[in-house]
Amino acid sequence: MSNPFRDRQVELRLLVVLALLCVGLALSTDTFLTMANITALLNNNSVNLIWAVGLLVVLIAGGIDISFAVASSVVQYVAAKILIGMGGGNWILGFLVCGILGTLLGLINAGLIHRFRIISIVVTIATFNAFFGLLMFMSGGRSIYTLPDWWTERVILFEHESADGTWSELTLPFAVMVVCVGLTWVLIRRVNIGRQLYAFGDNPEGARRAGVSIAVMQALAFGWCGLMAGIAGLMQVNLVQEVVPNALYGRELEVLAAVVLGGARLGGGRGTITGCVLGVMFVAVTQNGLNLLGISPFAFQMIIGAAILVAISTSSISFGNLFAKRAEGGK
Repeated sequence: MSNPFRDRQVELRLLVVLALLCVGLALSTDTFLTMANITALLNNNSVNLIWAVGLLVVLIAGGIDISFAVASSVVQYVAAKILIGMGGGNWILGFLVCGILGTLLGLINAGLIHRFRIISIVVTIATFNAFFGLLMFMSGGRSIYTLPDWWTERVILFEHESADGTWSELTLPFAVMVVCVGLTWVLIRRVNIGRQLYAFGDNPEGARRAGVSIAVMQALAFGWCGLMAGIAGLMQVNLVQEVVPNALYGRELEVLAAVVLGGARLGGGRGTITGCVLGVMFVAVTQNGLNLLGISPFAFQMIIGAAILVAISTSSISFGNLFAKRAEGGK
């Protein structure tokens, strides 16, 4: 019989740590548990979570992708040029253009990995640099500030004014993030081809002998990651209301850290949506807490690095075994 403590031990550990962190920040700051801070936290980390569910699919399939943030930057710039050239477009065209562009960039990674039999981290390091170099060459490092009104207009889903006059609101990127998380859950848990990703990531050769197509699995994983990168790029522009070529450069590492903290195994075959969400929220709350406490942002990288080491080094400790031992000891 499946043991829930054993099956969800990573998520349970992370949930406990996240809860303790929230309690500590609530006691040490006056603003952490305010509606304004919580909604800002959700809005500002929507892009990271969209990226994270895309990366989760790649990690489940046994790959790794560090080019998704740069891919989002490329999508932003190219989509802006296309949509402005079309006279502005609308949200439907925006999602189509950005989704297609992002998927194509993801499929480039998949094609290179499959064709040349190169490990994914090497390919994505190469495309990371190639995409970024091409983007800076095309743009000359210049930002785009004149964008279609629909793209920069704030779409407010929920707003609240507190007694002190502070406004809180949830905007479109949050809703899009919820949809992306839900669709990824359906892909990996409710669709047969998605569930094959786990088998492929855990044992590629065994999955191949069972009839699973390596090319399809790689195309699905990296194509989905690219699709999420494209959508994340669209939402990032809605948040900041401009296209800055190098604004997303470097953010891939914190997203990778969050997904690994959530229990996704770098060797493939393991990872859950719940763990992914908890990992992103842990990273987000940690960064937000450091800002509220006035601690140097350089401490953020140190804390994340230490957290990853703890997560990896304690991955063999089972809550189920721990509770079983305590139960035996109490008899």
